Amino acid sequence: MVMGDMEMNTDLLIIGGGPGGYGAAFRAADLGLDVILVDHRPRLGGLCLHAGCIPSKTLLHLTQLLDSTRRAERMGLRFAEPKIDLVAMRYWLRQVISSMAGKLMSLAKRRGVLVIQGRAHFSGAGTVRLEGAEISGIKFKQAIIATGSSPRPLPGLVFSPDSRIMDSTAALALTEISKTLLVVGGGYIGLEIGSIYAALGSRVALMEMKNRLLAKADADLVGPLQTRLVEHFAALHLGARAEGFTETAAGVVVRYTQNGKTAEMEADRVLLAIGRIPNCDDLGLEHTGVTLDSQGFIKIDEQQRTSDARIFAVGDVAGGIMLAHKATRQGRVAAEVISGRKIGFDVRAIPAVVYTEPQIAWCGLTEVAARREGIAHAVQRFPWQDSGRTQALGSFTKLITNPADGRILGIGMVGGNTEGFIGEAALAIEMGALAEDLALVLHPFPTLAETEDEAEGSNDNAGHILPKGDA
Repeated sequence: MVMGDMEMNTDLLIIGGGPGGYGAAFRAADLGLDVILVDHRPRLGGLCLHAGCIPSKTLLHLTQLLDSTRRAERMGLRFAEPKIDLVAMRYWLRQVISSMAGKLMSLAKRRGVLVIQGRAHFSGAGTVRLEGAEISGIKFKQAIIATGSSPRPLPGLVFSPDSRIMDSTAALALTEISKTLLVVGGGYIGLEIGSIYAALGSRVALMEMKNRLLAKADADLVGPLQTRLVEHFAALHLGARAEGFTETAAGVVVRYTQNGKTAEMEADRVLLAIGRIPNCDDLGLEHTGVTLDSQGFIKIDEQQRTSDARIFAVGDVAGGIMLAHKATRQGRVAAEVISGRKIGFDVRAIPAVVYTEPQIAWCGLTEVAARREGIAHAVQRFPWQDSGRTQALGSFTKLITNPADGRILGIGMVGGNTEGFIGEAALAIEMGALAEDLALVLHPFPTLAETEDEAEGSNDNAGHILPKGDA
């Protein structure tokens, strides 16, 4: 790396310090490349660490503790009513984030990755100018865009710190627990944050324009969660579209349509969680050969290459499934391609987990996708209440297989701690395992992991298999 008063040179410039960015930086440095990473935050982690994935999962851990103490009373174990200290919770959350960010910075320093705080804008072939940094620009041989995404606002709506209409970042700041909260959006972000606020004392209502929650997951997996939310949320409004918001001194009035009729409701605060948009508007892409798709995401190929030979893109900014672990893998792929290795992003089973109570997890082909695409498939299920480790009503594991040879195409599960064994499911799919292969794995008893092989249906528990249901 050649350092000057105003400009620097590098083999690889990475714009964005989230999982895709630091994943690419660490791998590229390990492969011998000279790496500079630019991010507007002073430390690595991106939105995921500082205001997204980690804060939400950390707070969900607290709410699950609350739920566990309340359920323990039915088992004969009684606790005093817990006291919720928001100041202490925010302090603890900041400590968690600070510790993780510090570890990432140490890993970057150990590898020789130079992290620069600032904003990068492409200014020509192989160059960027920097704002808010100690240097004015960087010349690069290759670049990776890993700038992530932002919450999608409604047309004409701009999120602001003093507004009662929050995006996910503002909601996770946990400045107060309002008496009433309306969540607009039935995806995993809305459900997770809504669950946090409900556990902490808010009366939470949820509005979703589709007639079901979690549209990308199979409906049978969502069923047990929806049943629980009916009990714990103040209301679920499905098939309802938010049309407008009016802030008042007391709260927010929401105008919406449902079943062809227009109505209004009021809440102290509103969380808007209706999707995400790519962070690429202010990158100076007009000075590059990078092209965007119809939704504004950067177009890439299986090697993460854009239409500009110098530039790659990874993570949310390139669209598709927006998950941190996917971005990290894409970052590693891009780094290896830049280093001359023949590799591509060819993951068959990207695991997804919704950290609600109960949790939902799936990977590989979903049942609804198999039907939509006309893929031959068979479905087998094992209800968890037949396991010695749970009494959770409605929880189950399902296998989606090729009826011709029994090869596993997809696995889904709903219940407690699905995060703990969805990885085994992904491994089975990636290795091309048959359902009978999974059944031959000897899982310890009693554990929930055994429900994966029992869902195969070829063992003594075949009688527990449920008939194929609707997705």
